Amino acid sequence: MDRLIPILRRATMAVVIVAAGAGIAQKEQGSGMTTDIPGALPNFHPVSPLANGQWTMPAGDYGNLRYSPLAQINTGNVHNLHVVANMTDGIPHGHEGGPLVVGATLYMVTPYPNNLLAYDLSKPNFPLKWKYEPHPEVASQGVACCDVVNRGASFADGKIIYALLDAHVVAVDAENGHEAWRTQVGDIHYGETTTMAPIVVKDKVYVGNSGGELGVRGKLTALDVKTGKIDWIAYSTGSDEDVRIGSDFKPFYAHEQQGKDQGLKTWTPGQWKTGGGTIWGWVSYDPESNLIYYGTGNPGPWNPDMRPGDNKWTVTLFARDADTGMARWAWQISPHDEWDYDEIMENILVDMPWKGQMRKLLIHPGRNGFMFVVDRQTGEVLSASQFEPVNWATSYDLKTGQPIEVKEKETHFGKYTKDICPSSTGAKDFIPSSFSPRTGLLYIPAHNTCMDYMGTAVNYIAGTPYLGASVRMYPGPGGYQGELVAWDVAQGKKVWGVKEPDLPVYSGVLSTGGDVVFYGTMDGWFRALDAHSGKILWQFKTPSGIVGNPMTFTGPDGKQYVAIYSGVGGWMGATALPEVSTDDPYAALGTVGAMKKIKTLSPPGDLLYVFGL
Repeated sequence: MDRLIPILRRATMAVVIVAAGAGIAQKEQGSGMTTDIPGALPNFHPVSPLANGQWTMPAGDYGNLRYSPLAQINTGNVHNLHVVANMTDGIPHGHEGGPLVVGATLYMVTPYPNNLLAYDLSKPNFPLKWKYEPHPEVASQGVACCDVVNRGASFADGKIIYALLDAHVVAVDAENGHEAWRTQVGDIHYGETTTMAPIVVKDKVYVGNSGGELGVRGKLTALDVKTGKIDWIAYSTGSDEDVRIGSDFKPFYAHEQQGKDQGLKTWTPGQWKTGGGTIWGWVSYDPESNLIYYGTGNPGPWNPDMRPGDNKWTVTLFARDADTGMARWAWQISPHDEWDYDEIMENILVDMPWKGQMRKLLIHPGRNGFMFVVDRQTGEVLSASQFEPVNWATSYDLKTGQPIEVKEKETHFGKYTKDICPSSTGAKDFIPSSFSPRTGLLYIPAHNTCMDYMGTAVNYIAGTPYLGASVRMYPGPGGYQGELVAWDVAQGKKVWGVKEPDLPVYSGVLSTGGDVVFYGTMDGWFRALDAHSGKILWQFKTPSGIVGNPMTFTGPDGKQYVAIYSGVGGWMGATALPEVSTDDPYAALGTVGAMKKIKTLSPPGDLLYVFGL
């Protein structure tokens, strides 16, 4: 399943990549990146420099912390925030992702038609500098699974690089808005689209595909940052050659090492060709090991009886060599997934004490309701704890890495299984968490939605829905449907939570050196919380629901600002759009049953808000 540092001289905006041991370190004159974290907990070490003034990549940093040391806005003065500017793009669809800030320019990527807007932060009211219009294929709107969203861009090599809905990636000159290159990475006639935010490591751009509900075969594509030429492709299903599994592949668990070509042998013959495993979430990078980390999506179709076997390598965490794409390890989170539990969620990379010793950790808040702590060097699962109501499984066996499933919650063809928690939208979706090194807490945008599920018959026709399930969703137990959860990673437990009674939390999260946590709600509230206690310190009502990711930056005037999109949409938010009826609770892949209230709580929107003191 698949939305102002001091003024810099132009010469200081170029990125310089230098070798640093086995990996690399990105150094940028005037880049606004830092490894200094005032007030950080003892023995915490970031895997890469953190955003500190600018915001040049989707998560702000390679470790996906979504944390900024900026502290001008803090718990003592955040109540004084007010609107400094807002920008409209005129496209009332889901505004996922977030803007970038490079030097004195803010860059905004819109939903389809995927325009790129550049705003001048050095002038009053931040006027538009230029607009790039790529004109993607109109037909791509008809094959997009869950709204015509875009999850953001990256800055590298003097370019803004992002994906278009019609399965192309473009690079645009950050100074003048001229197209530098455009590369096709998929085919909409087979149901492929591209909605994820690419990430750039050294000379490569990584981007995955969407379309798991249309029989698309998942893949990660690596492009040359200068030319856009495709360097390699790593598929999620198929032969070891296609999946880029070789002699260096050493998973921690024995069941992941059961012989050659598991991406073929764990499927009914030929089913792997339309088996899903798309990659539409987030990619992390560890410069020391030179490994990238990401998760793959659900197997297709949703009817599990049509695809006997483990269905590798869907619903899997991968560690790959950043240069060659060869897999180092993999762990399939849910073999033979029966509930559409994509695991394309963010992987937060931190070095910190764990059970009395320093460990290199990967933290994965799972769609299936479990919080996973993994040794990112080996793929060993160190912890798996439930962070929202879960009943499809009781726990994970850490010796085998396998879930202990509840038989009564299995799904099958022709059998209507009731009250499965979480629903296919997960205990959280792709919307990203934030980790603060000052508190040791992970701030999770969570859902509490359950479902009834039955496998149905379906035939594959290229470019059309290939679902094979009848699903109805509804609010979960406890009288709430969303929650901003503060999770103690070291202790494996929830510290506090802010509950939303009517709607899921479908906004990304930002934490800062001012001990403030920012997030939005689907009915349009943009909030600032105390990072330690969860107390609401400030909130502002925007016109439309928030499904984007907040970010922060320093302006040419030396002041700190915070920005967020207001524009509801995406899978769970699409019910707010006028073209989606609430008459059928099974519509929108089952989400309408859980989201009827959004029609009265949030209209569509198309605004970017910038707040300052």
